[in-house]
Amino acid sequence: MITDPSFYFAAIPAIILVGIAKGGFCAPLAMLGVPILSLVISPIQAAAILLPILICMDFVGLIAYRGKANWSVLKSMLPYALIGIGLGWLLAGYLNEQIIKFLVGLTALAFVADYTWRTLRKRAIATRGPISAAVWGTITGLTSFIAHAGGPPYQIHTLPLGMKSLVFAGTSVYFFTAINSVKLIPYFALGQFSTQNLWTTLALVPFAPVGTMIGIFLIKRISQGAFYRISYAAMFLIALKLCLDSFSKLF
Repeated sequence: MITDPSFYFAAIPAIILVGIAKGGFCAPLAMLGVPILSLVISPIQAAAILLPILICMDFVGLIAYRGKANWSVLKSMLPYALIGIGLGWLLAGYLNEQIIKFLVGLTALAFVADYTWRTLRKRAIATRGPISAAVWGTITGLTSFIAHAGGPPYQIHTLPLGMKSLVFAGTSVYFFTAINSVKLIPYFALGQFSTQNLWTTLALVPFAPVGTMIGIFLIKRISQGAFYRISYAAMFLIALKLCLDSFSKLF
């Protein structure tokens, strides 16, 4: 187990913040977990420590949002997300994480810009169909495998669908519970679950439901309109951070 106190000063707030996002409130914030932990340990180790904690959060969310998922969205995206995870596993030694994160961030910024332009012009938001589900489902699986960064591509497909906030949160919980559980297989095969990582995960698990319950509490007390405004704003900020961080490391 990691014993450095500075690690826990970063890890505990990160776990609570990710838990709030996993509870359905500002879902893109879940992507901050690995970057925050990467301030004190390597990104690869951070992703390995975080994955079992994410799954614990997901199962708390499943209890809170049971029966509230949009099954047509899950059926259209999950098979492609599994393909994306498979691609990530197959190409694990060849993928440039920073390039992929930069492209995801850039695409997400374009998506938010399109939403803002259409809103200001009072034009219909672009609809989503099976091709969108296939493309963004695959990218979600791939980026989730690499750095638990599946939030933006997932929301590019799902936000325009206009689901009720509780259904949107429930669908997200069901979706990421499935793909995070599947990710255990390649992570284990790639040797990511060392004894040190697992003991560290166990020490942090008690903080997982705290953040998740806060997120569930918040989402049940904000309006539908506020939920979507906050979601798009959070997505913009996370996408901007992805672009800036990856750009600085690439160049």
